[in-house]
Amino acid sequence: MNRIDDTFARLSKDGRKAFVAYVMAGDPDYEASLTLMKGLPGAGVDLVELGMPFTDPMADGPTIQLAGQRALEAGQTLEMTLRMARSFRERDSTTPIVLMGYYNPIYSRGVARFLDDALESGIDGLIVVDLPPEEDDELCVPARAAGLDFIRLATPTTDGKRLPAVLSNTSGFVYYVSITGITGAGAARAGDVAPEVARIKAATDLPVVVGFGIRTPEAAEEIAAVADGAVVGSAIVSEIAEGKSTDEVLSFVAALAEGAHRA
Repeated sequence: MNRIDDTFARLSKDGRKAFVAYVMAGDPDYEASLTLMKGLPGAGVDLVELGMPFTDPMADGPTIQLAGQRALEAGQTLEMTLRMARSFRERDSTTPIVLMGYYNPIYSRGVARFLDDALESGIDGLIVVDLPPEEDDELCVPARAAGLDFIRLATPTTDGKRLPAVLSNTSGFVYYVSITGITGAGAARAGDVAPEVARIKAATDLPVVVGFGIRTPEAAEEIAAVADGAVVGSAIVSEIAEGKSTDEVLSFVAALAEGAHRA
């Protein structure tokens, strides 16, 4: 079992749901984002999704697009993102880190080199939104062979015919996107999410966490109540974009985490 499996097993044993926080590496700069990342577990975050900034983030809405632009303008690179993970691991050996982003930076680095570096940096899993199951040989299969989880997105348009392909080679957990469209758009509704989560869980033993459209502690609680956990990204990134201090952002994260943990 790896850190992701261990975390969900522990949470299940304790009767708790997972709270997953997304932050963009290097936003607004390297030092500030590293300080924030290091503070997430103390704010109640069970898994960290660390965004890899990219110039063409097609699945992301304006909030995360701008976060990526700020990071790139501040000089953030994939190497620096991996360095962040290594620094985080110096004092946290248990909280899972999932890198989330797009294939181009990985391809440019070279898959074999990237996987070696990710493992050495303490990365536990990958979410690469522009690699469908038909491209598993590109990264998914090598990643899993190397010991990294490859986490898929399922969406409201993932019908019964498509779901088996989405679940094939998936490990760690399934990320259910609660709304159609880009990040930061719309609001997740537990009544819509619950039957979809149940449908996915009937087809896999993996935990199912739900993201997109969760912006408040109350929403985190409602969504976590019908899933194995809740993911918040754009709402946290918005706090950073507003110039909030690290302590203020972590306080916001702690309230979200408390909501998810109440479920």
